[in-house]
Amino acid sequence: MKRLDVVIAVIHASGKVLICQRRKDDSFGGYWEFPGGKLERGETPTQCLARELREELAIEVDATETFPPIEHDYSTARVRLLPYLCTLISGEPRPLAAQQLEWVESPRLRDYRFPSANAVLIEQIIERLANTKPATTQPGSDY
Repeated sequence: MKRLDVVIAVIHASGKVLICQRRKDDSFGGYWEFPGGKLERGETPTQCLARELREELAIEVDATETFPPIEHDYSTARVRLLPYLCTLISGEPRPLAAQQLEWVESPRLRDYRFPSANAVLIEQIIERLANTKPATTQPGSDY
């Protein structure tokens, strides 16, 4: 079975997390996801994260910590998610590779339809951010 390493950013600010809705014609079209993408040969996970966020959202982030890797088997591939907790350091997120973006309070992540590989991560995010003091900057409400 093919294995894909996918680096993802859990970008948080003011108790909210940035999520993206996949385009209808993509695999898992219409589902929500955390921004990121496939690790390319010769790339480190943090290099991948920086490249994908520039390409998909036109932003720069600071990866402050990691979550444990998550392995999940789909019918066509084994996916290993490499999630990073991040803070936005420059740019205004724009949906360059998604239908839309939304900032949501972490407990509300359960209300969105994500690919099944994200289930464990969502619970980890909710637990982790429950213990984080909100930043003073407020993400925009027009995402």
